[in-house]
Amino acid sequence: MLKQSHLFTHTKKEAPKDEVSKNAQLLIRAGFVHKEMAGVYSYLPLGLRVLTHVERIIREEMDAIGGQEIRMATLHPADPWKKTGGWDAIDVLFKLKSRTDNEYALGQSEEEIVAPIAQEYAFSYKDLPIALYQIGQKYRDELRAKSGIMRGREFGMKDMYSFHTSQEDFDTFYEVVKKSYITIYERCGLTAKVTEASGGSFSTKISYEFMVLTDAGEDMILYCETCDYCINEEIAKIKEGDACPKCAKSSLKSGKASEVGNVFDLGQKYAKAFEFMYTDEKGEKHYPIMGCFGIGVTRLMGVVAEALSDEKGLVWPTELAPYSFHVLPLLGKDADVNARIMKEVDTLIATLDRKENGVLFDDRTDMSAGARFTDAELIGIPTRIVISEKSLEKGGAEVTNRHDGTTTIPSLESLTA
Repeated sequence: MLKQSHLFTHTKKEAPKDEVSKNAQLLIRAGFVHKEMAGVYSYLPLGLRVLTHVERIIREEMDAIGGQEIRMATLHPADPWKKTGGWDAIDVLFKLKSRTDNEYALGQSEEEIVAPIAQEYAFSYKDLPIALYQIGQKYRDELRAKSGIMRGREFGMKDMYSFHTSQEDFDTFYEVVKKSYITIYERCGLTAKVTEASGGSFSTKISYEFMVLTDAGEDMILYCETCDYCINEEIAKIKEGDACPKCAKSSLKSGKASEVGNVFDLGQKYAKAFEFMYTDEKGEKHYPIMGCFGIGVTRLMGVVAEALSDEKGLVWPTELAPYSFHVLPLLGKDADVNARIMKEVDTLIATLDRKENGVLFDDRTDMSAGARFTDAELIGIPTRIVISEKSLEKGGAEVTNRHDGTTTIPSLESLTA
């Protein structure tokens, strides 16, 4: 339980004038993040709790499919980047030079680090496949950092790298990861479309992006409402209104979407760059097939803030909310009634704080009810519970669902059962 009077952040009536994205405006107003500069944000207590929940969901799903978590360096030597050609080819790479004139890069991805790590331990076909992932910070020299925490120069990311003995094995693992990703997004309250896209600088092959329809999106996609066909408009040879090439049952629709994850088939590019080979059953040497599976952790939080919010503020899905319950006592002028209200509140909090994700207790009884309700709606905790003289007269507490706005008055006994 956290008393709201002890929370060092406070809500703001107005968003910073230099923020145009909905997610940044709401997250700053509600006290979840603090902007340091364009594309760089600090995460405050409420925001960090949300981010931690996103990471927990991702860890649970990656562990469930055999991923092994590691923590890789973010300060990279220049040599591996030069071996792969990324040093000169990747324009968003932050490059540093030390006082001793040694060159370094800030990690914008980890292929150059993870391939040599895997190389030290995977000698035989018996050592493969392996899937290594991390959740950590990334850095990209974006020319125009925008869209709040959805596109930054510093951001949190989950990246997993897999190594396989065959293309078939990679394709099989991709299907496993795809299902896991869909589950992650569903647990975060989102519906993502698996979208065909170009491989960009990571791969010459077709890659797949996971897109969520939102007006804040930076991509245009064509999708079918009957089947799961979806493609990024940039590489499409079809257009809106054309028949779906997969099911032929519906016309394709166009919409703005935001990327929340991606999958790259990296082939043997990085294995060859580092002369990473394994020995098969016959004793012959081969380069492994490598895959990359990314989820922008902070970006995902931003997309949730964009897609699920309303005109009153943030609306957090159950698994991401900083707290499960927001408890507000409303006191009046009668000391005896107030004492009863606070006794019921103490009993309720003692019970709810042991459940799920705990309680944010709005103990700021010197503020008006209207101001406190406005704060609660802006912060967006799923369940608001108000105990007042009026609710006690009706035999319980006033419980409001932030998702649909419905209010019920269950008995206090049912809430503390």
